[in-house]
Formats: sequence, structure tokens, C-alpha cells
Amino acid sequence: MTIREQTEEIERKILHPKACLSSNSRGRQRKEKEGEIRTCFQRDRDRIIHSKAFRRLKHKTQVFLAPRGDHYRTRLTHTLEVSQIARTIARALRLNEDLTEAIALGHDLGHTPFGHAGEDILREIYPGGFEHYKQSLRVVDILERNGQGLNLTLEVREGIVKHSKGKGEIFSSRSRSETLEGQIVRVSDVIAYVNHDLDDAIRAGVLKRSGIPSEFFKIGDTQSKRINSMVKDVIYCSLRSDLQEIAMSDEIRDVTYAVRDFLYKNVYEGDVSKLEFRKARKILLDLYNYYMEHIEEVFKEFPREVTTEKNRLVCDFIAGMTDRYALMMYEQHFLPQPWLIF
Repeated sequence: MTIREQTEEIERKILHPKACLSSNSRGRQRKEKEGEIRTCFQRDRDRIIHSKAFRRLKHKTQVFLAPRGDHYRTRLTHTLEVSQIARTIARALRLNEDLTEAIALGHDLGHTPFGHAGEDILREIYPGGFEHYKQSLRVVDILERNGQGLNLTLEVREGIVKHSKGKGEIFSSRSRSETLEGQIVRVSDVIAYVNHDLDDAIRAGVLKRSGIPSEFFKIGDTQSKRINSMVKDVIYCSLRSDLQEIAMSDEIRDVTYAVRDFLYKNVYEGDVSKLEFRKARKILLDLYNYYMEHIEEVFKEFPREVTTEKNRLVCDFIAGMTDRYALMMYEQHFLPQPWLIF
């Protein structure tokens, strides 16, 4: 018996009957030989961590565009916070922690530069429309490994594409993941961002503590206490349903929605963000048009086999940019460069 098979046997013995077992995975898009050491979900997690798209998350905006402060969240630190919250819930419910972690680490790989502003801009520019969760799936299916993709399991891919909820219902039956592990990542994502985006907005001076909905402080007067309250609520509510689904109490859900709506109104779509959005829009629009006219420069980054459609290729290229790379390319293509005279 290999170490992988021993791990799969342990899963069968200790995980909840409704957990998604590694040995029961529906497989990959392209069949592969199983490894001796790692389960399929462990291999997916590692492939995501070692991908170029994952490394680029460290220089992609979470909320504030190209932040200079050392303590503002980036898309990478957001991803790690989601992963930590999701793993805590999965472990407490005796669900598959490896599957949960893989989905959490891959859920935002398709996010654009300049955060949600960048997503809105590409949605406007690209003829086929743009959604970051669909782009995340495109990254792992096609764009990584020079057009070969990461060939992840169907369970991880499904969890990635169903994590997003925007302003919609967190527990929508229509967009609910088939696995409880995928459902955990969906709720962990919102638990993470309503807390850390609020923290960053206060640090940036965009919000004052006195202006935040008072009900949010009733579940905890610090960020760690609020996260603790929300995580425990999800765990115990899910247990009370005998894991029919991942759930949250009406009280905590109402508070979560209230704070999320508050953040959209005052931070994501607030006056400060609108000003930065206009700047980001010009940068990405100019870059998009430039690369449409200079498509050969894009082929330096992507193999020609990825797609024959120019708009799709340029959209992929821009979506993969970090904030600082987009700014650097804009400066290179549109701003006067100093002459080097020796």
C-alpha cells in the first residue's frame, strides 16, 4: 500500500460521511497516473501554489490600487486569509481539508489588476464580457504551463468557479457548490473580505470606526473576535443541519450582508474608489487598444496555441497583469522615456 493509499484509507475512517473523499474524486480533464505520496487534492493544492498566477497575486490589488503601505492586503494575503478560515471550518466539520485548501488557494487566480475596478473595466471592454471566477478557471485549465493548464480535479475546478457571489446570496442554491468543501470556501471568502477590507479602509482613512454599522461590533469589538464569531456560527449551524449544507444563522447572515452592502456603498463604489477607477480605466483601456494593434507582443507571453481570437488573447494578457506591471507597461508605451546619453 502506498502512502497515498494509506492517506485515503485514513480519510475514509475519520472524515464525515458527507466529506468529499480523495479516493472518490471524479478525476481530471486529462487522465493521469496517481502519485505514490500525495492524494489528488494535495497535488492540486501544490500545483496552484507553484503556479505563476499564484505568485502574481502578491502584486494585485485587493481594494486599494497599488497601495504603498506595507500592511494593506493584497490579493495574495486575502487568499491566504480565506484559506485559513476555510481550513478551520473544514477541520471542525471533519470535511476534506486538502480539497478545501486547494479551492481556496485557487479561487482568485483570474483576478485582474486594480481589483474589482479592473474586473469592471474588462467586463466593459472585452466583447464576451468578463468575470474573474470564469477567468480563474481559464487560468488553471488553459493559461498556466504555457497553454497546457494545471489539469486539476473536477471538484477543485467546480469549487473555484462557484466561489463568487458579488452582491448576491451567499447561500444561493442556484450557484451552490456540489461539495461542502466548495461551499465552505464561498462563505469563507466573504467572512475574510468584510473583515479585512473594513480594517484596510479604516487604516487608509476612507472610513471612521464611528461610521461603521453598530451591529457589526455586537458580534465582536475586534477583527479577530468578529471572525471567531462568524466562523463558530458557520460551524455550529452546519452541524445542526447534519451537514445538509454549509449554513449561517439569520442573525450573523444579516450582519454580514449589512456590512458587505456598507462596504460596497462607501468603499468599493465610494468617492475615493470612483476617482481611482477612472484612472485605472484609462490605463487598461489604452493598454487593451495598444495590444490589439501590437498582438505580436502578447505572443511573447502566451503560446499561439492558446487561442486564435485576438480579443481573448489580449484580455487574458491584461487580466494576468499585476498592478505594477500594468503601470510599468503604460509608462513604457504611453509616457515619454528619458534619453540615455553617455
